[in-house]
Amino acid sequence: MTVREIRLYGDPVLRMACAEITAFDDGIRALVDDLIETVRVPGRAGVAAPQIGVGLRAFSYNVDDRVGAILNPRIVEVRGDVVPTGEGCLSVPGLWHDALRHPYARVEGQDVDGETIVLEGEGLFAQMLQHETDHLDGMVYLQRLAKDERRIAMREVRESDWF
Repeated sequence: MTVREIRLYGDPVLRMACAEITAFDDGIRALVDDLIETVRVPGRAGVAAPQIGVGLRAFSYNVDDRVGAILNPRIVEVRGDVVPTGEGCLSVPGLWHDALRHPYARVEGQDVDGETIVLEGEGLFAQMLQHETDHLDGMVYLQRLAKDERRIAMREVRESDWF
C-alpha cells in the first residue's frame, strides 16, 4: 500500500475516459489498496484512479467515516435540482468554486471480487460520488462550473504556481 502522487490539471490522463475493469485480480487489489491509502490523507474525500495516473474506472472515498472503493461505478440516479456547491479538487490545488451538483446521488459498481455494490448518499457523499465519477469520464470539476465562474477559475489555474 502506497500513498500515490496526485496528477495535476493539464495531465492528459485526467481528460481521458477510463477503461472498464474486467479482471478482478491481484493487480486490481493493489490498485484499490493504493487508492484507499491515498484517500486516507487528511482532507481528502475521494481519489479517482486517473488522479494517480491509472486509466481504469475505480475510485476511493473517505467521507463521514465511510472509507472504501468502488470499481466500474456508474451513476444510476440523482435527485433534486442541481445547486451551486462549494467544491475543490486535488488535481486543481488551491481553487474552490461552486460546481453544479445534485443533492442526492446513487452509483452502482463492483467490489474487488467483482460483486455488485451500491453507494448512495446526500450532501458531501453525493457530491463526492458525482465528482469522482466525473473523473472516470475524463471530466474535471471545472467543467461543472457556470460559464462566468469557469472563466474565473481558468484564470486562477493559469496564474497558479503549479500549472
